[in-house]
Amino acid sequence: MSGVVTGDAVVLGLQPARLPSRALAVLIDLVVVWAAYLLIMLGLAVATASLDEAAVAAVSVVAFLLVLVGAPIAVETLSHGRSLGKMACGLRVVRDDGGPIRFRHALVRGAMGVVEILMTFGVVACVASLVSERGRRLGDVFAGTLVVRERMPAARVLPVPPPPPWLVGRFAGLDLSAVPEALWLEVRQYLTRARELDPTVGRRLAERLADELVARTGTPPPAGVPAYAYLAGVVAERQARDTRRAFTEAGAGANVGNRTGAGTGDGGGGGFEAGRVFGAPAVAVPPVVAVPPVVPPSGASPVTPPVAPPPAASPPGAPPAGGSSSGGGSSATGFVPPA
Repeated sequence: MSGVVTGDAVVLGLQPARLPSRALAVLIDLVVVWAAYLLIMLGLAVATASLDEAAVAAVSVVAFLLVLVGAPIAVETLSHGRSLGKMACGLRVVRDDGGPIRFRHALVRGAMGVVEILMTFGVVACVASLVSERGRRLGDVFAGTLVVRERMPAARVLPVPPPPPWLVGRFAGLDLSAVPEALWLEVRQYLTRARELDPTVGRRLAERLADELVARTGTPPPAGVPAYAYLAGVVAERQARDTRRAFTEAGAGANVGNRTGAGTGDGGGGGFEAGRVFGAPAVAVPPVVAVPPVVPPSGASPVTPPVAPPPAASPPGAPPAGGSSSGGGSSATGFVPPA
C-alpha cells in the first residue's frame, strides 16, 4: 500500500500500479494514438497535396503535437486520470494526496512522456519506474502524481476443513481465552492451505503451531492425536463457541426489547391502560361468574337466573356506593349494620 496522506491527515491505503500493468496500459494508449495519427496524416497528405514543403511540414508538426501530445493530455484531464489503456487495466492517475488530477498535472505528465516514452522508446520510463518505490516515472515525479490500481482482485475466502469426527466435542473444556488473534489467524491460514504445502514443511509448521496453542491453553493434546487434527479440532471448538455466543447475545437483545415494550403498559411504567381514566386510580372489576341454569320440572322450559351486573366504578373522590365512607353509620363495604 502507498500510505497516501490527504490534506485532512487521513491515510489512504492505495495500491500503486507496478511496471507490468502500467506498460500494458501505455501500449494500449500508443496503439490507439498512433492509429489515429496515421489516419489523420493520410487525410492531411491528400488535403495538402497542392501546398509547398514548408506548409506540409508545419501541418505535420501541428498534427503531431495535437494528436500524440494534446490528445492524451485532454483525455486524462477530462476523465480525471483515466485513459483508454488505464481504463482497460483498471488504473487511475491521482495526486500525491489522493485527489483527482487537473490540467497542469496532465500537462506535465504529457510533456515528460514525449521525452521518456516517445523519444527514448520507453527506456527512461521503465528505469524510473523500477527504481521508484511506488513505481512512478519522471512525469509523475515532476507532476506530483501517482498511478494506482482501481480494481482490486477479490480475496478468495477458503473454508477451514472440519476436524475428524472422533475429535468433535473433545475440546469443550479447553480454555481459549489466552490465545491471541494473531495465532488464530496463523492457524486458520495454515489449515486452509495445508494441502498446498510440502508434506515435511506442513508437518513442521503444524507441530510448531500446536506447541504454541498448548503453551497458551496450558492443556496438552490427547495422546495419539496428530498436530493437524489437533489444530482443526481446536479451531472448530472456537468457531462453535463464537456461534453460540452470537446466538445468545441475539436472544438476550430480543428479550430485552420485549420486556421494554411490555413495561410501558403496566401501572408503574407510565403507560396507559385500557379503560383507565388519566389521573384516576385503577378500579378492580370483579369477574362475571356464570351461573348454571336451573332445571325445572319435566315439561317446562329451562330458566336461566339473571346475572347480577358488576358494580359500577366510582369516580375519583366520590364515596363508595351504598353509604358514606365515614361517620354516616355505614361501613366501608356499603352495608348498613343492624340496629
